[in-house]
Amino acid sequence: MPTYEYRCPECGVFEKKQRIIEEPIENCPKCDSPVKRLISKNVGIVYKTGGFYSTDNRPAAYKDKAEKESTGSKPTAEKESKSTTETTKSDKASA
Repeated sequence: MPTYEYRCPECGVFEKKQRIIEEPIENCPKCDSPVKRLISKNVGIVYKTGGFYSTDNRPAAYKDKAEKESTGSKPTAEKESKSTTETTKSDKASA
């Protein structure tokens, strides 16, 4: 639910959580004076093409570096399964 800022001439600036489809409040909840809704400057969402998460829009250099780090230090699942199969076969042969 978004938070809207309002300015009351008597009480000053205050915030109010409201649904987007709700009409702006017209009077201050404390003193009943007329209020004015302010334009918020701190928007917490930045939309870019390609997705809604900050990790979706990372540069190609970052993705390449992450891929090199992940493949360079860990054996792949295929190599790991082959070594397990070979060990099992040698265990059966010695038994």
